[in-house]
Amino acid sequence: MSDFIREFCAENFTDVPAAVEAGARRIELCDNLAVGGTSPSTGVIEATVAYAHDFGARVMAMVRPRGGDFVYTPEELGMMEADARVALALGVDGIVFGCLAPDASGELDLDHDAIERLMHIVHEAEAERDDKVDVTFHMAFDVLPEDRQLAAIDAIAEAGATRILTHGGVAGTPIADNLDRLRTYIERAAGRIIILPGAGITYQNVDEIVAALGVHEAHGTKIVKLA
Repeated sequence: MSDFIREFCAENFTDVPAAVEAGARRIELCDNLAVGGTSPSTGVIEATVAYAHDFGARVMAMVRPRGGDFVYTPEELGMMEADARVALALGVDGIVFGCLAPDASGELDLDHDAIERLMHIVHEAEAERDDKVDVTFHMAFDVLPEDRQLAAIDAIAEAGATRILTHGGVAGTPIADNLDRLRTYIERAAGRIIILPGAGITYQNVDEIVAALGVHEAHGTKIVKLA
């Protein structure tokens, strides 16, 4: 699996060197993993980008102002825009976010306006770099009602995101129980957007999961064996 990408979910810089040495080719950089990850600090981003790029690894910065749900106030969205601009100015290869909003019935759906605003910042960075910036829509996707997820894949792909990070089911369920749902997502994506499986994938079961799904990327805090 020489072309296979192990994305290591890092809480700050601490384990980044060991993860890269162990074979992580991409870092999802966060703070506060106890609440699912929030935006990392400027200094952490600088150190991680410098180290990872020296060893040929890419860096995706989390853009999330707090733990909890994924429905953001206008003030919080402004914070996310600022965090995205800072991270991209510091040289990350992409950003990670997920924004939801209740519809008229109170059911959660994608927050299309928030996604559009954050993608606008991505497009600005792409124009400045003359190069593509990756975007991962994170596991906010898994909070959507199941009957809205396939349409959400279409919308996220159309918005220009690179991939969707998903567990394929409710948080805490074994990843092996979600393979059929993940296959459904992959079929719906149809090559327009990458489905990145995560949560419960470790260096011990990654080969089995990858073989079952036919994917070329996988994500986790234990995706590589740290020394």
